[in-house]
Amino acid sequence: MIERLPSDPPGPWEAEIGYSRVVRAGAHVWVAGCTSTDDHGVVQGVTPGEQLALAFGAVERALQRVGASLADVVRTRMYVTDASRWQEIGRAHGAVFGDIRPVTAMIEVKGFLDPRMLVEVEADAYVDPDLQR
Repeated sequence: MIERLPSDPPGPWEAEIGYSRVVRAGAHVWVAGCTSTDDHGVVQGVTPGEQLALAFGAVERALQRVGASLADVVRTRMYVTDASRWQEIGRAHGAVFGDIRPVTAMIEVKGFLDPRMLVEVEADAYVDPDLQR
């Protein structure tokens, strides 16, 4: 069975673009790009590190909706507008995933749909069916 869910509440672009915030197929979970926007679509946080920390909150909420957690994350992809801030961004990633240690990539991009966005993160997870929760 495949479970496809929007953000809660749905984000401003999901229906228009045609994507889900999170999809679960069996033990596999994929979380679409998350930013630091609040429930009203307003970008929160000023620095890339602040924005990434908030985006990880959105990732965590999406995972929880399909019975997964940050501990299940096996891959992250961080899209950033300024790779020279890699240490700040890396520290924000390490604050969440320092003990989990998923594979990751940090990719510099030209920009996002809202120019105030400095980072976006995707996550893939695997929920081991043999582990009791």
